[in-house]
Amino acid sequence: MPLTPTTTPPFLAVLVRGLFAGLIAGLLAGGFAYVAGEPHVEAAIAIEEAATHAEPAAGAHDHGEALVSRTGQRGGLFLATGLFGAAMGGLLATAYVLLSRRRRAEDDGRSGLLLASAALLGVVIVPFLKYPANPPAVGDPATINQRTVTYLLMVVLGLVAVWAGSLGYRSVGAQAPPWLRAAAAVGGFLLVTAVAYVVMPSFEEVPSTFPATLLWNFRLASLGTQVVLWTGIGLLFAALMHHERRRRAATALPGT
Repeated sequence: MPLTPTTTPPFLAVLVRGLFAGLIAGLLAGGFAYVAGEPHVEAAIAIEEAATHAEPAAGAHDHGEALVSRTGQRGGLFLATGLFGAAMGGLLATAYVLLSRRRRAEDDGRSGLLLASAALLGVVIVPFLKYPANPPAVGDPATINQRTVTYLLMVVLGLVAVWAGSLGYRSVGAQAPPWLRAAAAVGGFLLVTAVAYVVMPSFEEVPSTFPATLLWNFRLASLGTQVVLWTGIGLLFAALMHHERRRRAATALPGT
């Protein structure tokens, strides 16, 4: 069948664009994390080392030497965010293709932005408000497995909340006023989110002596890194898909 402006591009073409958008956005997020987050990480590590050196010999814990130096960690930051961004871009592209029948073909760019915004809301913001990021000096190593599992469950519930909002938006019918559809979407999202926050356990592991300003700044930098990542993925992927649609439209014109 000849390719027309209204057909969805092949999955591989969409995937490559998603991976590329994710890689670039991941590197941008890494740059933001390096500038905005690394000073707070250094300060937290300094507090941890000072507390360790102040412990009596009998009660001190043997932390040992770090497997990777701080210089190596800084360099690996860009590698990690780049690879993570590429993976997220690939997942976004996959979702874009799977949901292609639910969108209008002329909304290629808009659909990419909406998917990235939904991912930011469900994968980042909902879990973050329940389990905000903590710097290296905060957290009991004995509970790391439990905290990891509960965080991943919160990510799943965040996506369920976004799906509930989408379901609420569609359930009132296309003829309903825009404000009613928006209210149904917000209501469905908030209902699932509220239940998840009540059901999921909480962890209070921040020492009372830890500087509140440092903790707050670290969490803002962590959230900002994710916002940069998903905003970059959404904008880049939308631009690439919009360009692809225009290219397909020009190719399909008679005489081209």
